[in-house]
Amino acid sequence: MPPTTDSPAFERRPWGTFTVLDERPEAKVKRLTVDPGERLSYQSHARRSEHWVVVSGTARVTLDGVDHDLGPGEAIDIPLGGAHRMTNPGADELVFVEVQLGDYFGEDDIVRYSDDYGRAPD
Repeated sequence: MPPTTDSPAFERRPWGTFTVLDERPEAKVKRLTVDPGERLSYQSHARRSEHWVVVSGTARVTLDGVDHDLGPGEAIDIPLGGAHRMTNPGADELVFVEVQLGDYFGEDDIVRYSDDYGRAPD
C-alpha cells in the first residue's frame, strides 16, 4: 500500500514530494516527484553521494555546472561534494528514485548555492 500524506515517510515540498522508501545506517532510498516547471535547489553534500534513476517524465540534471537530459530508465551518479540540481522541464510530473550512500543522511548535510524558494543564503 502506498504511503498517505499522513505517513511520516512522506513530505510535500514547494517543488513536489518525496517518500522515504528505506533507511539504513549505510543507505537511504527516496521516491521523489517534481512538478512540471519546478526544480530542487542547487546543492551539495559533504557526507553522502547519490544515484538518481528516472522512472517517468523528463529530467534535466545539473551536475557541477553541466546539464544532462535524462528520460525513463536513465540514471546519473552524483559524487560526494558534487553540486547538483534536478529540474523538471516537461509538462508532466517527473518521478525519480534517489539512493543515498554515505555515513549521514540528515537534512543539515545540504549546502544550498541557489534556491527558487528562499532556502539558500543571500
